[in-house]
Amino acid sequence: MTSIKIVIDEEQPGDVENQLPQRTKRREKVNKLFGEYCANSSIHGVKYLGEKKRHWIERCWWIIGFAISFICCGGLIYKIFNKWNVSSVIVSFAEEPTPVWHIPFPAVTICPTTKINATMFNIIDGFGEVILQKRRPVNFSDEEYTVLNAVSQVCDAYIGEAFGQLGLGDNIADSSIVDLLKEAAPRLNETLYDSFFLNNKNYSCEFEEILTEEGLCFTFNMLTGNETYTESISPDYSQIHHKKRANWNLESGYNNNVEIYSPTTYPYRVAGSGADGDKLRLWLELTASSRENWCHGPAHGYKIVLHVPGEIPQVAKHFFLIPPLQDVSVSVKVNIIKTSEGLRHYHHERRKCYFESERKLRFLKVYTQRNCELECLSNATLQSCGCVKFSLPRDAAAPICGSDRIQCYHFVRDTLMKSSITETSMSRPCNCLPACYSITYDAQISQTPFDWNSYSKSLKMPKNESSEYLPTLFEISFKENEFITLMRSELYGPIDFAASCGGLLGLFMGASFLSIVELVYFCSLRLCCNIRTRVIQKQEVAPVIFSTSRKDKSR
Repeated sequence: MTSIKIVIDEEQPGDVENQLPQRTKRREKVNKLFGEYCANSSIHGVKYLGEKKRHWIERCWWIIGFAISFICCGGLIYKIFNKWNVSSVIVSFAEEPTPVWHIPFPAVTICPTTKINATMFNIIDGFGEVILQKRRPVNFSDEEYTVLNAVSQVCDAYIGEAFGQLGLGDNIADSSIVDLLKEAAPRLNETLYDSFFLNNKNYSCEFEEILTEEGLCFTFNMLTGNETYTESISPDYSQIHHKKRANWNLESGYNNNVEIYSPTTYPYRVAGSGADGDKLRLWLELTASSRENWCHGPAHGYKIVLHVPGEIPQVAKHFFLIPPLQDVSVSVKVNIIKTSEGLRHYHHERRKCYFESERKLRFLKVYTQRNCELECLSNATLQSCGCVKFSLPRDAAAPICGSDRIQCYHFVRDTLMKSSITETSMSRPCNCLPACYSITYDAQISQTPFDWNSYSKSLKMPKNESSEYLPTLFEISFKENEFITLMRSELYGPIDFAASCGGLLGLFMGASFLSIVELVYFCSLRLCCNIRTRVIQKQEVAPVIFSTSRKDKSR
């Protein structure tokens, strides 16, 4: 009996622990670790949860208080996260205005409302027979009827759609429609009588022909074709072919080493504003005999578009009309929006704009919202109608729509327009967010009647000759020398979010960043170290137990 008592008395704690169930041992280890954390935690109220002598009512009190604080803190942090995620960008006034010589003079595109020279083609009777009598013109040759079909694409919508509805449309599937429109329309020398661009020197106004949805137009100060279009563009697409190289882009502006009036500066820019400053002045002329009243009705004159030099003019959406026999003065107000570099690492969905390097277009090199929408319309038209309107950018494989497809591409245009209104910006088919650096030109127009009769008499022009011409004087200048710039910047950044979260954690729970480090420490490093220590202790105790048991057996 004595030997048995000795064995029991010398039995090690490790033997008893090994006899316990594995689940019980794990629970004891977790409880011990939790007690250590509660005793040493810097978070308010936690230490009361781990004290073994505390009454259960006291523990319930602190559990409820801790839960309320945790829920309130979590809810407020969630609201702050939504604010950071949704309203992280603000558009405000920049600290400094932008001087007028830091931005290009607007590209000016002029489109006469006269789409066909009535002295060359008698289309009045042709449109009358189609619209009123709903038949193909009887006395029209095939060539004249082809011209009529081509011109119908640049007339009012009801005229063009009538050809398709009556089955009288022609399906022109090559670039011949471009040649027909240019052949029928008044040319540059028949539209622009005189012009000059004044900025301490007289620059010759080099207007270039360009084909838009309004037909043949003339543009000034626009980038050349190889700086506007990519290599994917069709070779027969209407382009600008002057030799001037641009030393400007939307994001970086002009090169610092280029002077304002340097001959190498392009696009052109000016150093002053107002009627006495730098301006573009034009003398436009329209002959009475060339007018026709079917294509665009009785309203005659010129549709003018002011746009960024690298942007394709969309005349039907952004024009203002100048009637004949008027002296028109246009003061240009510039809207400039820039984006801080701090937003470059944000996703474009959050900042609501694209940097130049983020969104590449297939046909156009300069990203603007209008360029993106134009290319999107081209892609949607090709997908829905199997062809592309002559004025839209396309590749060489895309067929050009004839007058029998006018109704189709008008439907596509209207559908895209409706989707841009009813859907959110990111769910729209085009997803054409604004450029992070953007410039738009707003025109403020003042006009007065031009007394052409008195002026022609002073020039001693014959009465029959003066009555033939319907001139218009037109000048453009900037309104101010400096323009207020808007800056898109961070409203609520990551640092603000972290500071707000830290304040809420300190207010409701008395926690800090080190409290989080402490919690991670107890759940990882402390736990691993405790396990390793117990394993070492077991390895040291095992030989002692083994030697003791051997001595007992020998007895």
